[in-house]
Amino acid sequence: MWKRKKDKPIVEVLTVPREDRRTLSNVPDPEKIRTTVDRRGAKSDAGSGEERDADYLNRIRMLSLRYVADFDVLIVPAGTKRRGGIKGRSSDISSTGLLVSLGERTDRIRVGDRVNIRFRIPPGTMPEGFESSVNTYATAVRTFAREDDGREKAMLAFEFERPLTEYFQRKRWGYSVYMASGMLFVAAAFVMLMRAESVIYFKYNSLLYLYSLIAAAFLLSRYLFGAFYRDVPINPEYTPGVSIIIPCFNEEEWIHRTILSCVNQDYPIDKLEVIVVDDRSTDDSEARIRRVIEMVHQEAERFATRDRLKMHVLERNGGKRVALVKGVEMAKHDLVVFVDSDSFLEPTAIRHLVQPFQDPRMGGVAGRTDVENKFTNAVTKLQTVRYYIAFRIMKAAESWFDSVTCLSGPLSCYRKDLILKHADAWLTQKFLGQPATFGDDRSMTNFILKTHRTAYQDSAICSTIVPSKTNVFLKQQMRWKRSWLRESLRAGTFIWRKEPFMALFFYIGLIVPIAAPVIVLYNLGYVPLVHRVFPGTFLMGLLMMALLMSLAHLLFRKSRLWVFGFVFCLFYEFVLLWQMPVAWVTFWKSTWGTRETPQDIEAKNKKAARKRKNRERKAGLPL
Repeated sequence: MWKRKKDKPIVEVLTVPREDRRTLSNVPDPEKIRTTVDRRGAKSDAGSGEERDADYLNRIRMLSLRYVADFDVLIVPAGTKRRGGIKGRSSDISSTGLLVSLGERTDRIRVGDRVNIRFRIPPGTMPEGFESSVNTYATAVRTFAREDDGREKAMLAFEFERPLTEYFQRKRWGYSVYMASGMLFVAAAFVMLMRAESVIYFKYNSLLYLYSLIAAAFLLSRYLFGAFYRDVPINPEYTPGVSIIIPCFNEEEWIHRTILSCVNQDYPIDKLEVIVVDDRSTDDSEARIRRVIEMVHQEAERFATRDRLKMHVLERNGGKRVALVKGVEMAKHDLVVFVDSDSFLEPTAIRHLVQPFQDPRMGGVAGRTDVENKFTNAVTKLQTVRYYIAFRIMKAAESWFDSVTCLSGPLSCYRKDLILKHADAWLTQKFLGQPATFGDDRSMTNFILKTHRTAYQDSAICSTIVPSKTNVFLKQQMRWKRSWLRESLRAGTFIWRKEPFMALFFYIGLIVPIAAPVIVLYNLGYVPLVHRVFPGTFLMGLLMMALLMSLAHLLFRKSRLWVFGFVFCLFYEFVLLWQMPVAWVTFWKSTWGTRETPQDIEAKNKKAARKRKNRERKAGLPL
């Protein structure tokens, strides 16, 4: 009998920053011991105004941030042909320089020498957009020896003549911007031309062509208002108190990195605390949390971490909402930030995230979520493009009207009093008699949006681990569609009170995805089989939709992953779209499918009981 072959474990490809010798290298120094811009680019003192411009410091930090690297490097000293170059292996890389390991010492290169240096940056080594070949000049700035496995290796540190950001801007990124912006204009014009055709043929099939016109108008409006979107700029004098809440359940692999990213924020230490709430994890998460907290407490006592970093373990597994509410109850500040346990914050994320709250009518703000494991495989790459468009275009368009309909779980900020006001309703929420165990972010957003404004802040950035297995990804998407249906029906009862244009497009955005399976089936099935007409116009419309997504990603991200916008659109039309009819008839279900919630355990036990009864029935045993 053949045994089922076990799935080969997937190794996640992550960009790994070189660890700093200081645990909290980005936290403002309360004692002003660090008085200069350090090698990480983070200024020590907590000045304000021109002395401490957050955007400027962030640019400096990104230039100096080093990443662990391992790729071949060819070093060609001046006056030497390529064949006479020295081969080495990279150790780490930044936008401004490269550290190279040689097999043995060499006297051919000395400090101050100018060399030609050639290498190719593999995907995942540096942030998205840097994966490319490099052929540039550099200067040797340091030589030293390092022992590795009992062998002494020569190490050469080089400083590029111009940063890689400038190098790519001239070599590739500039062309990407010109090409993407031009093609976006062409694609948008072509979509409008096709919709003009819909007006001409409207009398032949009014419902079909009406849907076509509405869908095109909705899509183009999202890109239009997304292009108009601008962040709320940083006010150096505005630093309200913030409590970060991290709910954790069986996340031992990533929780340490999440905690460190939340504590290591460029934010006044007396105005930031981090609370980790463990929801009775069954793996090693609790022990891992305690080890990380103890390490931070020991290494950073002068940053008052014993008062600012704490954990709480729930008495029993209660679900994500219970963990979040418990954290909010423990919070001492007026703003609370929810961060998923597999999400990692940029050092300036909190400083940017709080800025919209200068408006007293603002109830909640979402940050931008990027994909951390984007280069793992095709599944994560297509999610990378989808995530960016969902935030930078779709949420940005909603933010234009101060009505973001989903403050996403990886990084969102709320007023504490609003969370406590709706806590009981949130915890006991049911739909058709079933407890609501997912869609926490959409649900709370609805409570907030009903009475307050909600916004999106693109400069508040975090990254998250997305599913790299197709079956896990499909289960996640089904769960999201069910929660989207539930909460959209809720939002539809009050969204009409918001800005009229926003309300109109909300209802259009609700109708278009629900009707999409019927429209696709009609165009790709009924029309070719019954009328013997090739659906060229419909397929061209899909192509234009995919082109808009891909080119928008290329324009903003300047990344080679833009082609996966096409892949995602095809995958959506032929796979994800058909989850929608299933969601129509099962949207009351409360199982996650990817974690052991009480509802999942109950469903698993019922399924096992049915299988046992079927086996007994087949065996002729009494039931």
